[in-house]
Amino acid sequence: MNLLEKSQGKINNLSLTLKVIFWALVVVFIVILSYFMIPAFRTREFFRFVSIFGVIFFLLGIALIFFTIREKIKGLLKKFLILTGASAAGSLVSVFLHNIIYGLFIVLFGADFWERTGLGDEPFFFILVLIVCPIAFLVGVIASIVLFIKKKQLEG
Repeated sequence: MNLLEKSQGKINNLSLTLKVIFWALVVVFIVILSYFMIPAFRTREFFRFVSIFGVIFFLLGIALIFFTIREKIKGLLKKFLILTGASAAGSLVSVFLHNIIYGLFIVLFGADFWERTGLGDEPFFFILVLIVCPIAFLVGVIASIVLFIKKKQLEG
């Protein structure tokens, strides 16, 4: 086996790793989404699993970004894969920032701070985690799937 065949094998393995991470992200997203959308899953026991899946979602997002950059993917596919990974990682970061800012403002300005402001809760990171990140994730996933299919059709 010559050097070119070895390097091509490594590239194909990395592409397989990237695709496995991508599809694992999709599956974990569906599990997390089912917790919020299906009332039967909204139990304390299932919440523990969803918390673990949230951390897995974050780690897979970081891994997707890392492997996308490492494989030197170019063009729109790179942008959409990074969008997918960043929105996955950004979800957990937004949850923590929401809770930290909510608690910090209560400690600094009193227990009734959020009621006095008329907000009731910290809105920025709350909106990020519930609206912006899931929409960005879906856009990234759908566009990446379309580009995967398009790339496969061009190769085949």
